[in-house]
Amino acid sequence: MLNFKNKSNFFFESLNSYDDDYLDVGDGHKIYYEQYGNPHGKPVLFLHGGPGSGCSSFHKRFFDPKVFRVIFLDQRGSGKSIPYGEIENNTTTALISDIEDIRQHLNIDKWLIFGGSWGSTLGILYGINFPKRCLGFILRGIFLGTIDEINWFLYDMKKFFPEAHNKFISYVPQNYRDNILKWFYEQLNLKDKIISLKAASVWAEYENSCSTLGYVERPISGENALAIAKIESHYFVNNCFINNNFIKENIKKIVNIPAIIIQGRHDVICPPFSAFDIAKIWGMASIEIIDDAGHSAFEEQVARKLINALFMFK
Repeated sequence: MLNFKNKSNFFFESLNSYDDDYLDVGDGHKIYYEQYGNPHGKPVLFLHGGPGSGCSSFHKRFFDPKVFRVIFLDQRGSGKSIPYGEIENNTTTALISDIEDIRQHLNIDKWLIFGGSWGSTLGILYGINFPKRCLGFILRGIFLGTIDEINWFLYDMKKFFPEAHNKFISYVPQNYRDNILKWFYEQLNLKDKIISLKAASVWAEYENSCSTLGYVERPISGENALAIAKIESHYFVNNCFINNNFIKENIKKIVNIPAIIIQGRHDVICPPFSAFDIAKIWGMASIEIIDDAGHSAFEEQVARKLINALFMFK
């Protein structure tokens, strides 16, 4: 949850959505979605991060409601989608299928893809599968879903945040220090809710403490932290349900679709080398690395660049 007190006024006012509903996508899941802005505007799909974090009303503030028709959807197990925190039948392939189901349900021919962190992963993968449905991409904090990136999060962020990482692993028994993910995954899925909630709190505090430079995010706790941590660890333990380096090997399918990549130089969650690598092989992609920013979309200069990118596409 973001604290917008005394924030700059370059964000748009957050208005009420003009449509919200659930779409039954099968497998026991119902996806919550909202339509926001101008019903006749340029369609934009907003893809949240995590996996598992869900959408927020704060995300509306990137979009000019007079110009864009924005579709927000909570991915399986996330936000208002039901069942909440569910990892059964929750895979990357299923999420991509859900996105296409929503597009067809709303009778949208093509849309602009806007996503950050895990949202960038999912957005690129959707594009690879459905390139003819994509007008372009605005992506932030690139994550390619590779084993190296997962291990970076679990082990190598200590190079920049040693105190946060030490606190993170201090909760892990010594004999699990070489397999942190397995231990957290097991703790988060125990029937003993007290133990699971504690593990989720530790996981959330670690991620939150390494995310930003310019402002403070309110900590996620309780059932929200548990749902996000369960889904993230579920995806990570399954290598995000994609073959390693799949995106790099298949980016050719969308290299002729324009993209703007916004990347914080001090993004320790999703380091800049992934964004730089993908930009080099994406012919129609431009990249801006923001010197005074970390991971969050709400770092001031990142937010400004994202809004400017939307202006360029409008």
